[in-house]
Amino acid sequence: MSIRPQLSARLAGVRSSPVRELLALVSNEDVISFAGGLPAPELFDAEGLRAAYDRALSGPAARRNLQYAATEGDVRLRELVAQRLTRRGLPTDVDDLLITTGSQQALTLLTTALIDPGAVVAVEEPSYLAALQSFSLAGAELVGIRSDDEGAVPASVEEVFATHRPTALYLVPNFANPTGRTLNAERRRQIAELCVRHGVWLIEDDPYGELRYSGEHLAPMSLAAPENSIHLGSFSKIGAPGLRLGWARLPRELRPAVVVAKQAADLQTSTVDQAAAAEYLAHTDLDAHVARVVTAYRERRDAMLEALESELPVGSTWSRPEGGMFTWVELPGLITAEFFGRALDRGVAFVPGDSFYAGKPNSSTMRLSFTTYSPDRIAEGVSRLGAALRL
Repeated sequence: MSIRPQLSARLAGVRSSPVRELLALVSNEDVISFAGGLPAPELFDAEGLRAAYDRALSGPAARRNLQYAATEGDVRLRELVAQRLTRRGLPTDVDDLLITTGSQQALTLLTTALIDPGAVVAVEEPSYLAALQSFSLAGAELVGIRSDDEGAVPASVEEVFATHRPTALYLVPNFANPTGRTLNAERRRQIAELCVRHGVWLIEDDPYGELRYSGEHLAPMSLAAPENSIHLGSFSKIGAPGLRLGWARLPRELRPAVVVAKQAADLQTSTVDQAAAAEYLAHTDLDAHVARVVTAYRERRDAMLEALESELPVGSTWSRPEGGMFTWVELPGLITAEFFGRALDRGVAFVPGDSFYAGKPNSSTMRLSFTTYSPDRIAEGVSRLGAALRL
């Protein structure tokens, strides 16, 4: 008789990502997939990045860039990121930053450093799926915050803080995943003040902040609560996701714990990738590159919104994002998870909204990403979606 080894119990309640599963399902080129939040590959600066890697692997620094390095990250890269954050209105020093293997790793490190099993994490409803996975894997209890077209509702935040006493609040204030909504300036101030008053860590995840297509830039929430706030960023949306480079801007009190968590996770993020990213930032006008990306994505957003106006049935609603990658659609009376197969038969895919909720989901919702395709292809995809809805 043999006894089978067991898996960890902590994975039992963690849902698989439907986005990852859908990416495999809709790999057929005939399918127009609005499911993945994928940057447009034709906009990647492949030549600039190739030259940056060549410089990183040339001359006397080449072997050093292939060696182990400090857990905190390449000093030159942190200096350049700090300068960029400061120019965007968030004063940052090199020692404030930890380089991570994508901003997703930063979320994992924060759960290790901050979240004990049974601790409460407050999240906007709906919220970024991978963050929900990370917090659930740490054994956290997730409590939803109400939201509307202006983002998280401060009265709901205050109610959850008073009732559940969370350890942390997680928000994507700029062009949120999955809704595309932006938290307005007054609510940012109010929520940051609530975090200070109640002693709650504010995790401000900002992977899309530079991808603004309309409206005015809003100051980061971290400015209003500097000792309580962690600000996360990434090269994935402004550079290329294959780099797997992100960063966490950490309060002084929190830095040692998160550095130890990273040492235990992977010792350090790839030395050569960091060195190449530093070369790229030092020799490339990244603002000009981002401006080109923004111009293309603005056209694609507009194409998506125009097509939805034409194709969706009366009573449907959707967000009108000022930036980012997503719009959030509600189709009253329809369970989108059940409708998905019909849509796929017509050659179009999306992500049903259920998985983005910590609590009871709104099953009539779906997330659509508009960044991957040309305006004409987007119009065709939404036309297929409309045709499926009329069946």
